Amino acid sequence: MAVNSEVAETSVPTRSAFGWRMLSVTRIALGFYFLWAFIDKLLGLGFSTCRTVAEDGSFTIDAFCEKAWIGGGHVTEGYLVYGGNVNSPFHDFFVNLGAQRWTDVIFMLGLLGVGLALMLGIGTKVGAWSAGLMLLFMYLTQMWPATNPILDEHLIYIVAIFGIVYVELEHQPIGLGKWWRSLPFVKQNAWLV
Repeated sequence: MAVNSEVAETSVPTRSAFGWRMLSVTRIALGFYFLWAFIDKLLGLGFSTCRTVAEDGSFTIDAFCEKAWIGGGHVTEGYLVYGGNVNSPFHDFFVNLGAQRWTDVIFMLGLLGVGLALMLGIGTKVGAWSAGLMLLFMYLTQMWPATNPILDEHLIYIVAIFGIVYVELEHQPIGLGKWWRSLPFVKQNAWLV
């Protein structure tokens, strides 16, 4: 009898309010990662855009400089043309892609959309798939990672985003997801969840 009660106790799923909240906080943090990249590239706040680093390691920030999207900067060029790994098998493809101005619009809308979807908890499936695609392309530009022959942070972010979004989807204690899922057009189009 003791064996049966032990089995029954271990087969009951545990529910942790703290765990669900932490999944929501992690989703929001990942969303902020994308949203911050959008804001910095849009305005040139000096974190990855409009920062000049001297040889001694010191740096100056020229916010709203010509590299910012609002200043007419070509935001995908820096990463795709000059920031990729020349040893990547996809290097030439991304250099050619990065030279085209239309990529700025797609990239910036992607950063904004993914950031808002993950932070607000609405459209998280679309946000997860969009984030996964963006991060996969970023990974392909950097192949092969210097610290690990296969895995880098882009792939880890992909796995984390999909895991969080698809596990947290039904419970989502933080965010607008429950309200969003109650809307008739979202109920009719499950991919919008």
